[in-house]
Parts: sequence; C-alpha cells; structure tokens
Amino acid sequence: MNEMKTRRDFLLGSGAALAEVVAAQKFGGRAMKQRVFVASGAKDGILAFEWDAENGKLESRGEAAKLEIVDWLALSHDKKHLYAACEVESFNGRATGMVASFAVESGGVRKLSARNSASKGTCHCAVDATGNVLLAADYGGGSAASFAARDGALSEVVWSEHYTLTGPNKERQEAAHAHFASYSPDNRFAYVNDLGGDVIHIYALDAATAKLTKAGEYHSAPGAGPRTLRFHPNAHIAYSVNELDATIDVLAWSKADGALTLVERHEMLERGEEGPRWGCDTAITRDGRFVYAAHRGNDFLLSFKADVGSGRLTRMERTPAGGKIPRSFVLDPTERWLLVANQKSDYVTVFARDVESGRIAKTGTNVVLAEPMSIVFA
Repeated sequence: MNEMKTRRDFLLGSGAALAEVVAAQKFGGRAMKQRVFVASGAKDGILAFEWDAENGKLESRGEAAKLEIVDWLALSHDKKHLYAACEVESFNGRATGMVASFAVESGGVRKLSARNSASKGTCHCAVDATGNVLLAADYGGGSAASFAARDGALSEVVWSEHYTLTGPNKERQEAAHAHFASYSPDNRFAYVNDLGGDVIHIYALDAATAKLTKAGEYHSAPGAGPRTLRFHPNAHIAYSVNELDATIDVLAWSKADGALTLVERHEMLERGEEGPRWGCDTAITRDGRFVYAAHRGNDFLLSFKADVGSGRLTRMERTPAGGKIPRSFVLDPTERWLLVANQKSDYVTVFARDVESGRIAKTGTNVVLAEPMSIVFA
C-alpha cells in the first residue's frame, strides 16, 4: 500500500472516528448516534431526529420548534446555536420574511430570538466561522441582510442591500432573486448568489460588527441563474450551481480580494437531453475527492470525481434522487451515507455511499415528513 493511500485512509478513518466520539458523547455513550434537525416547509417547523450511522437509520424524535415555512437551517461551527430562515409573508406586522435563532440543548432546542429580514421570501441563511454573523437571502424581495449574533441571539438588521439586476429569462429573472449566502474559507469575504441578476455579489466582511462592504461581482452566463455556492476543501476553488441552465461553474477564488474567476463549466444534463433545467446544490467530501450535485424536475443526483489540487471535475455517474424535487442534500459525518430532502415527495431518502469509490447506491430508504427542505447534523 503506498504512502498516499495510507494517509488518505487515515484521514477518512480519523474523521469517522471523531464523528463517532462526538455522537457518542451527545447520546450517552451509544456509539454512532447523533441528533439531526430537518426544516419543514409546512407547518411542522423544525423536526428532530436521531441518526444511527451504523445502519443509516433516521428515527423521529418529534417537533423541535414550531415555525412555519422553514426553508433553511444553519448550525454554528461550535454546534451550540441553530438558525432558521422562514419564508413567511409577514412578521411583526411587516411584509418581510423572518430569521430565528435557537440554543441547541439536550433533547431539542430553545428559542433565543426572531427578527425581520430585509424583505419577502427569506429562503436561506448562513452563519460565519466566528459565530458572530448571520446572513440571510430573500428570494421574493431580491435582498440580503446581516445580523450580529451574540451567544446565538440576533440583533436587528445591521446591513442590507436590495438588488436591482434582471436577466434574459423573462419568467424567472423579471427581478432580482437573492438565493444563497456564503463565506470565503478565511471568513474575510461574504457572497450572495442572485439568481435573478445572473450575479454573485462579493463583500468584505467585518465579523466583529456584521457589516459588509462591496468588494466585487462575479457574472455568470446570461440566463444561468446562480443558485448556490460551495467552497472546495483546497480553499481556492468554489462551485456555483446555476439553476436556470442546469450548469455548474467551477470558480477560482482569490484570497487577495475575494474575486471569483471561471475555470470550467459543466452541463448537468446529457447532450441533447430534453426536459426541465432546474439545478440545485452541491455537497463535497471532506477530503475533496468527490463532489455531488442535485437536479430537480427529472430528480437525479450527479456524482463527480474532483482533482484535489485544481478542483476540476470529472463526471462519474447519474443516479435517482429517490423522490420528487431534491431541495437539498447532505453527507452524514461518517460520509458513508447521503441524505436527500425530497420536498414534493414528503420524505427524506437515505442512500448508502462507498467512501473509497464515491459511488452512491441506486436506491435508498425513505423517512416520511412534510416538505423537507434542509438537513443539519448537530
């Protein structure tokens, strides 16, 4: 066995072992068990589950928090605080969406705060590496907002911006549609994907104050509709999934100024394939060797091998998502399983994954719940 393979196996094994230790601590020494929260777009709010990584079993533990139309959940890096983006029509008498925060405690969560976002359609939120900043994206209102987070409690809006760019797709890009917020690997920059304007807005981030300052823009192909942005573990490549033309932009990230530059672009559909173009999101393994993407409408997962150094992708295979409209998906901490929130099927599908080859099982098991939107392992 060569040295590279030995080191890789050690990293994979140590990562899984660490996840097991943490999980065992949280569940009274029962190895490989961990708490999971799932956002429901229905009236159920945030649902709690217990995850058994030994057999890929997800068991309901009831309602963790009563909220309506929870589009996204974000967990602080220390796993002490949980944040929710809610696509409600109004909050506190104002026509905006809402963000809420919770303390993660044994057996559930305790509500800490709830705030108005900048406008309607709050669909995503992201907490920075320090735990001091929460960013929210408002799809319907085409805006983004930042909040200071202090011991999990959110301030009122610190910074906001309402976008005005539009795109050539008259049905989907008639206005700006902020869809996703993220941070650079060094936490010095923040990014907001605007699906309506074919742009990723780039900001310098002051984590102490939660203030953002404009630092640039990345423009996708016209009509592409950039939806999500995920950074590769090599800390100099990011992947932007374009919803409207079903492509993935592989982007070089500049540590100096936060800029994004196109390296290559991948089509999600087969050459000549008809049908919907509805790209969604990506998930990346900790070692950076594999990248997975989801496409809705014809509902499939797409697996890629990634060059760890360059981040360039090589297509592997396409497998069914297990249900209708895979809104989001995550790898479990052991990376032996992949969980898909199949929004319109009303269940989460659990797929086995081969850690060495990166291949995902063709079929999985379903756990029923209303409109799953987002999954986090706590």
